[in-house]
Amino acid sequence: MSMDEPFRIERPGPAAPACGAVFSSPHSGRRFPPQMLRRARLSGLALRRSEDAYVERLFDHAPRCGAPLIHALDSRAYVDLNRAPDELDPALIEGVRAAGANPRVAAGLGVIPRIVAEGAPIYEGKLPLSEAAARLRRTHAPYHRALEGLLAEARAQAGAAVLIDCHSMPSDALRALPRHVRRPDIVLGDLHGAACGRWLTALAEEAFRKAGFSVVRNAPFAGGYITARHGRPTRGVHALQVEIDRGLYLDERRIEPGPAFDEIRAALRPVIEALCAAARAEGALAAE
Repeated sequence: MSMDEPFRIERPGPAAPACGAVFSSPHSGRRFPPQMLRRARLSGLALRRSEDAYVERLFDHAPRCGAPLIHALDSRAYVDLNRAPDELDPALIEGVRAAGANPRVAAGLGVIPRIVAEGAPIYEGKLPLSEAAARLRRTHAPYHRALEGLLAEARAQAGAAVLIDCHSMPSDALRALPRHVRRPDIVLGDLHGAACGRWLTALAEEAFRKAGFSVVRNAPFAGGYITARHGRPTRGVHALQVEIDRGLYLDERRIEPGPAFDEIRAALRPVIEALCAAARAEGALAAE
């Protein structure tokens, strides 16, 4: 694996023609460039606490169904691909001024994160603005260019494009839900209908429920920068964020696949197939 490669694209083989869907896993990277490790005060395991570990493996059935899967190789603690490039933290980056209220940046979760999960600071002191800019050039900009290219290719081939943005949520993130609300396995985020057609959210919800998962929409996660940037339903590009409870498949303390990993991965296969079939059908309708 080249250190110059910030992401990887798994493409369908010739036996699986393009369907119009694209799967993205922006937070499952687990590589730390050396310049980051020299500055970091945390261990490698601690730096992985915010990672959507092994999500790219959970959704690796997508290329067999005709959909490319793009996934980050660099860690989310290095650059957060689900943040806007101007979400720079003045408490971390030298020379950056506070620019209005941004709760993510204020919490230390900007595009160059200041903390990992549970609030642990990553660095001693600040980083130079030049280093932040270099990270964005290396990882953030190329990922989004590649994702745009995949979506344009999908739309050209199939008539419409469907982006499934794949994430996992820490079990702790669900504790704030009211006690009478069933804890969901899956949270679907469509920015309350702004990032994709409601037909896609409804179809995804049905597919996940049929596979045995409990599902809610837009709470506590409605979508992020990726769905906002790339979802353009009026232009035939639909983006849906999928969050899966890490406790279902992961040993969260060790950050290793849990005992049910293979079972969950298998349960997701018919969901992936349903999403790819829906993308293919939407493209056919758009072409009529």
